[in-house]
Amino acid sequence: MVAIRQRPEVRPGSSYPPFRSSTRLRWPTLRDRGSTGGQMAQTQRVAVLGLGGMGRPMAANILRAGLPTVVWNRRPDPARQLGEQGAEVADTPADAVRRADVVITMVTDADAVLSIADDQGMLAVMADGAIWAQMSTIGITATERIAGLVSERRPDVVLVDAPVAGSRGPAEKGQLVILASGPEQARDRIAPVFDAIGKQTVWVGPAGAGSRIKLVNNLMLAFIAEGLAESVAFGDALGLDRSAVMGALQGSPLVSPWAAEKLQRIGRDDYSAQYPLSLATKDVNLALREVDVDRFPVANSLAAEWQRAVEHGLGDEDLTVITRALQH
Repeated sequence: MVAIRQRPEVRPGSSYPPFRSSTRLRWPTLRDRGSTGGQMAQTQRVAVLGLGGMGRPMAANILRAGLPTVVWNRRPDPARQLGEQGAEVADTPADAVRRADVVITMVTDADAVLSIADDQGMLAVMADGAIWAQMSTIGITATERIAGLVSERRPDVVLVDAPVAGSRGPAEKGQLVILASGPEQARDRIAPVFDAIGKQTVWVGPAGAGSRIKLVNNLMLAFIAEGLAESVAFGDALGLDRSAVMGALQGSPLVSPWAAEKLQRIGRDDYSAQYPLSLATKDVNLALREVDVDRFPVANSLAAEWQRAVEHGLGDEDLTVITRALQH
């Protein structure tokens, strides 16, 4: 059964303002369990490992929600900047998670997750009963490997597989959709953290289901982005004025708000990365790796086209830069 949690609405005059940095909220922690009379010992502590285009705004929103936050990043500058906003900065992944109730990993790929968890000692020093929310997009096989690692070495750690739908813009606004999967008993404990970074949490089943849904989501997103790019490039090939094409498409019932925003950026030739083409290509290939590619020839062709664009130096631009590639 799919369970959907919307972030609680904050009404004017409410005594619960979760997004003011000066507010310190009280949530049950690991150390609260077993306390009497419902008295809670301290505020839940969150560690965020990986402060790239997604992890950094997620950590900032957790801070704004009033949750004590410790951060680590391979490159120190993003961590230092969050430190100026009130985060504690750790020198190593292990140092970041020692006293954390919830640990979030948000890094580029499976190799990075495994390096942090195993080689750099994160998993070994996590507190008993802590939740590890693995939110990077790493595919099914790697998620299963991580689940096996937790089961073998730290069965006392609660693994939540929770990739997100949304790019840098929604991450900055706290408007991500979290595709969560894991033990039901973890849901209430991690809800304050997920509420800080997302507008909605969709619980889709046991750990691993979230990563499967994420591949479905990203494949649909890839087709939409390709459709936008090909439509605009096709209009150019027909000799149409691009502004006329944009005006017609913007009013179409086929164009979602996400697609409309992408069209506006294409119209301005603004391909600054919200979702870099290199990462989008990686995610499509992750999906294809799990199936017989002969059954999905369109997705396979798209992946090959995008890979060529990456090899021609467009990988750091937004995925909509494929529009430019189609013009040549």
